[in-house]
Amino acid sequence: MRSITTFDLQYAHRFYGFQGEAQYLHGHTGVLTIEVEDSVNEGVNMVYPCNEIQKVAWDVLKNFDHALVLREDDPLLPAILDVYEETGLKDGHPQNKMKGEAFCTELAKAYPDARLVITKETMTVEGMIKIVYDLLKDKLNIAKLTFTSGVNAACAEFETRNVIDRCPLCGVTMNNDGVCPKCGYRK
Repeated sequence: MRSITTFDLQYAHRFYGFQGEAQYLHGHTGVLTIEVEDSVNEGVNMVYPCNEIQKVAWDVLKNFDHALVLREDDPLLPAILDVYEETGLKDGHPQNKMKGEAFCTELAKAYPDARLVITKETMTVEGMIKIVYDLLKDKLNIAKLTFTSGVNAACAEFETRNVIDRCPLCGVTMNNDGVCPKCGYRK
């Protein structure tokens, strides 16, 4: 069975080297749907609490919200970084409260203070699915990801292999020491 939740992400990007209108810097509202699969946890009668899926995923996904996403070889990147430096945005602004956990993977690197994500590949809907799966595959039993952005959409299904020890009282992932981080239940 699956628990399913969605996220709305506002971001700007461009397809560097693309021969069409997407080569220009533009923005989108993207909708990411995450489907988590497992057995129904008898204690809470659900696979995984959707609000907890949102908390786990949002820690990294908020790096994409109201962010600029550019490919690492995009010639706009140095110019953007120069402007961010000149205007004091590169190292963050006091009003930038929605910073995610910084990450650096083979596919992308997040600079939360600058609200910038630099990617290895062009950030298409397919590229976003690859990045999200890479970031969350060890935290959630992701069975399917769907990402829509404008008229573009893609989805991918995954084999779930994780054995996640879940709290029998609230359904969240137990800490390594056998204590629930939400309700304090101990094994």
